[in-house]
Amino acid sequence: MGRRDYYHDPDAPPANSVVPSTTVAVRDHRRRLLLIHKIDNNYWALPGGAMNLGESIAQSAVREVREETGLIVELTGLVGIYSDPQHVMAYDDGEVRQEFSVCFHARPLGGELREDGSETKAVRWVEPDAIPKLKIHPSMRRRIDDALAARSTPQIV
Repeated sequence: MGRRDYYHDPDAPPANSVVPSTTVAVRDHRRRLLLIHKIDNNYWALPGGAMNLGESIAQSAVREVREETGLIVELTGLVGIYSDPQHVMAYDDGEVRQEFSVCFHARPLGGELREDGSETKAVRWVEPDAIPKLKIHPSMRRRIDDALAARSTPQIV
């Protein structure tokens, strides 16, 4: 399903849903960051996605990383909570979702790195100094910057 992001755009359609979602900043032993290249909007991003009924937000984060990247992770902290009502995502089916995402820190425990072919077309460990060269949506870039800054107090925006 296609998606268009509107970020502080006066021409954005009004939101008609809010879905709790997650993103996860996974760092390896070399301090590289795990990024996915998304099929729906062609941006690089942290792995993550919508929370399902019957699971906690933490369970959702672990599940989404495994589905999108093949890795099993352990959550190690909170990067922040992101709920900007001026960031909406319009999907082909008519849903216009207002941003609401909890971003976690995590470390890999196992699994094999791979793209899933339906949501991710590439999965890569990225050196922090290479991140500015990638096409990343501004709201995701904020989460990545916050994760790399590793503040002791989570960001709530």
